[in-house]
Amino acid sequence: MEHKDPVQDFDFMKEKIKERPVNKKKLLRRTIITASMAVIFGLVACLTFLVLEPLFSNWLYPQEEPQQVTFPAEEDEMLPEDMLAGETQTEEENMPAEMFPVPAEVELEVEDYQTIYDKLYVLAQENSKAIVTVTGVTSDRDWFNNPYENRGRTSGVIVADTGKEYLILVDKKPIETVETIQVTFRDGAQAQAVLKKIDPVTGLAIIGVEQELLDHEAKGQLMVATLGSSNNPNVLGSPVLILGSPYGAGNSIAYGMVTSMGNVLHLPDAVYKLLKTDVYGSPDASGVVLNMRGQVIGMVNGSFNEEGMENQVNAIGISELKNTIERLSNGQEQAYLGIYGTDVTTEAQKELKVPQGAYVTEIALDSPAMQAGIQSGDIIIKLGGEDVGSYADYISQLGRVTAGNTVTVTVMRQGQKEYRELDIEVTTRTAE
Repeated sequence: MEHKDPVQDFDFMKEKIKERPVNKKKLLRRTIITASMAVIFGLVACLTFLVLEPLFSNWLYPQEEPQQVTFPAEEDEMLPEDMLAGETQTEEENMPAEMFPVPAEVELEVEDYQTIYDKLYVLAQENSKAIVTVTGVTSDRDWFNNPYENRGRTSGVIVADTGKEYLILVDKKPIETVETIQVTFRDGAQAQAVLKKIDPVTGLAIIGVEQELLDHEAKGQLMVATLGSSNNPNVLGSPVLILGSPYGAGNSIAYGMVTSMGNVLHLPDAVYKLLKTDVYGSPDASGVVLNMRGQVIGMVNGSFNEEGMENQVNAIGISELKNTIERLSNGQEQAYLGIYGTDVTTEAQKELKVPQGAYVTEIALDSPAMQAGIQSGDIIIKLGGEDVGSYADYISQLGRVTAGNTVTVTVMRQGQKEYRELDIEVTTRTAE
């Protein structure tokens, strides 16, 4: 009996598996579709994250909105010493002359002077917590292509705490066109600041420092300055402290007195009081003027010094600056018309029959007022439909106008025989 090989029995089942040809076009198409879907999915995921992330962050970690900066309106306050002086004067007026005692001669010792200056120093040290050094840094290269940094310094004052930032009032010159702004606090702590707003009229600016950049210890070494009044008539002749850089160097102190407060700075759409002191300092002086209660009554500014008095330390009165500080701190744009003005005096109204209002003394070149046709000698009696009885009224009402809007300015213009009323449409803008 013949035996067969079992393998041979399955020879018929052998077959050759032929590889299927690759469809390169189809494979390329699938690859492109897959890659496109991946890109689309990635874009959708990114967009979804960008849209929803702030919502979830605010939900999980709610953040408070920064507080609006406001200063209370000034009232005609009477200082305790003024009240005492008034009572004394009233009593003395009712007393016969022979009852006035002759004051005994008072002799002061050197120790008495030392005591006075010790107390002034304590007052200065306490309020120095509100004074900072602001440094503007710009990178540059010298003739040999070596890198170096330009640094401009000035002194600023902390004027507000919004809950998120410390807002600092400072001269714009050293920080206007710099790359970074660095703030050094009294205890030496440093932090980067951002420029918030600039007022081209006064040359002042507000910068902000995020509170989270400072540790608890550094925060405990600073304070927000108290803004006083520069309109009190008793400011004239009163002793003052000047903190900041009265002599050009930072962290300096000067003692002096207010020698004049009758000078008025007539600026476009604004009027500021200039406080003059007897302190002889640097033409580049900066800082603040404080009264004996530690209140800021002026911001040091030498830009308006008279020729030959460049080294006299003068300041812009804080009372007129408060509205400007509020506006800069809250990021509001000031509407600009470019009008210099003054009040119409009572004598002019009676004798010359000049209408009551804001008298236009000058128009700034290329300003909205000039382009609209307002002229020197015009008297503004209404702005935006609201009555204007003085130049102060004009400034106040302009502060409520948004830059870029068109406003109706009603003026009285003198003709050959009488004044005639004109309505002039003016499109406001921001000052440059």
